[in-house]
Amino acid sequence: MLFYPAALPLSTSTLNRVARLIRTHRKTIGSRWRAVDPGTQALLTIAYLRKGEALRDLAAGFGISAATAWRRTRETISLLAARAPGIRDALQHAKRSGAAFVILDGTLVHIDRNQIDRPFYSGKHKQHGMNLRAIADARGNLLWISGAIRGSIHDTKAARIWQIPRLLAEYGLFALGDKGYDGLDNDVVITPFKGKGKPEWQKEHNRLHARLRGPGERMFAQLKAWSILDQVRCDPNQVTQIAKAVQVLNDYEHRSS
Repeated sequence: MLFYPAALPLSTSTLNRVARLIRTHRKTIGSRWRAVDPGTQALLTIAYLRKGEALRDLAAGFGISAATAWRRTRETISLLAARAPGIRDALQHAKRSGAAFVILDGTLVHIDRNQIDRPFYSGKHKQHGMNLRAIADARGNLLWISGAIRGSIHDTKAARIWQIPRLLAEYGLFALGDKGYDGLDNDVVITPFKGKGKPEWQKEHNRLHARLRGPGERMFAQLKAWSILDQVRCDPNQVTQIAKAVQVLNDYEHRSS
């Protein structure tokens, strides 16, 4: 077996934050000994999420068994995911910051599924996957990411499942969404006009909409920098915790920059 050195484009501050989280958890549960120390466990998990490499390969590099690597990464991911903000916290933060609107978007996280697994198949993306909704502020900073639901669910239905229109109205905000949200709730989710031969005022509306919504493209670009989200090869039900853990790590990096 060959071994090679590698680097992660992340800050030491992020690693230390995750290690402290693990250390606190171990103290809380009264854990006396583990095969890896908190710093190594944090580095293992960050490498797994950032690089998206198979756990058995990472385990060999860290000198531990694949089973130990699986348990320790799952533990850390769970601890990180528990710190992700809920949608009410995100909207309250946006309101307190003086924002008039937020940016609503979604993505499909590809998963390994067979053709018979139709509930996971997205006709829009022509891929099997899990559906994620997200809300960002006007600068494109990720505020909230939803749990993962099967990829066959349409954007508007997914937004209703997470009660996004109702909560936007409750907090006195509106959202800018793409054409996939057309008809969701025109009072709180603003979408571009569809069709050809639009009058000039509709074209101007679409140009302004695109300009304001543009920074929102950053939020999924930030998440997709974590290669684990390129294609999830574990249980699809793990996508929720993985995505939320990545959001928390992304926030740590943002604070340290």
